[in-house]
Amino acid sequence: MSFLNVLREYEDFDFDGYFKNVTDEMIISSINKKVLNKFDFLNLLCVKAKNHIEIMAQKAHEITVANFGYTINLYLPIYVSNYCSSDCLYCGFSKKNKIHRKKLSLEEVEIEAKEIAKTGIKSILFLTGESRKVTPLEYLCDVTKILKKHFSFVAIEVFPMSQEDYEILFKAGVDGLTVYQEVYDKKIYKSVHVSGEKSNFEYRLDTPERGAKAGFRSLNIGTLFGLGDISQEAFFSGLHARYLSDKYLECELGLSLPRINDAEGDFKPNTILDDVTFVQIMCAYRLFLPRADINISTREDANFRDNLLGICATKFSAGSKTEVGGYTKAKTEPQFEISDKRDSEEVIHRIQNLGYEPVYKNWESI
Repeated sequence: MSFLNVLREYEDFDFDGYFKNVTDEMIISSINKKVLNKFDFLNLLCVKAKNHIEIMAQKAHEITVANFGYTINLYLPIYVSNYCSSDCLYCGFSKKNKIHRKKLSLEEVEIEAKEIAKTGIKSILFLTGESRKVTPLEYLCDVTKILKKHFSFVAIEVFPMSQEDYEILFKAGVDGLTVYQEVYDKKIYKSVHVSGEKSNFEYRLDTPERGAKAGFRSLNIGTLFGLGDISQEAFFSGLHARYLSDKYLECELGLSLPRINDAEGDFKPNTILDDVTFVQIMCAYRLFLPRADINISTREDANFRDNLLGICATKFSAGSKTEVGGYTKAKTEPQFEISDKRDSEEVIHRIQNLGYEPVYKNWESI
């Protein structure tokens, strides 16, 4: 069984009808449960649950402290290529966009790595556009080996690959995999992924599971808010995370809540995730998935990120650059515009001032 089978169970589910019948009593009951089922999770995602958001936030905070303490894991992304063979309407790297394309040489990767390492942060996520031709497996292995010299934890966010290829990357030193389904609504997925390998909905959906089978210790997933119905997308993202965490107990599971930011092109979001609903979803994730990491990236502005810190966030990027070569001499357009423009030192000081301990190294290879 794959998560595709789980999705098919909801093809005819009447979400609007269900939400209309959710009562305040049902919501309070779901908040107070120690172990939530999928319907409790749905209850916390309905509009009426906003009336109880303070209680949800308090409970989410308590659960987070119980499982993670007052700590925030830090990481930084490094973009090594922006070449892409797919046409995705919302993405700055889409092949249709007339941007400056760049792939870092291995020497340039080393230079970027040394610059990032000066922050003291030991977890890194390296990203590419979706082009197997420009960034083949051999190149990804070489990049991994360079990064492993400077960082204890290396994760990838690249094009979906086979289990066999992931096994090769795992042996090269990759520890974790980040892959966003972008949107779980298959019709919307097809409409925004016009062409290229990324247009294969099912193959992308099964990507985290192939990574888990290959041995990756960490999986990070999420939906890109702005493409599909907000409540339904949050629900399927949470179900996907529960499915993976139940099936692959050895994997550390994380969720991200990216919202569409400005990028190259003129794509306008189909839906808008406001700040209150963002907090509601984040708290619902925590109550449904007590031990999952919740990652808040620099897509969100500084004040909002700082406020989320005191609720249930557990992982932050700090001083991120979304351009290829962004930490030294970037000459490319960013994949998307970041909102929190503080450097890593400022973010770290703010975390400490708020009473949390920044974690620079979360993994140690043996």
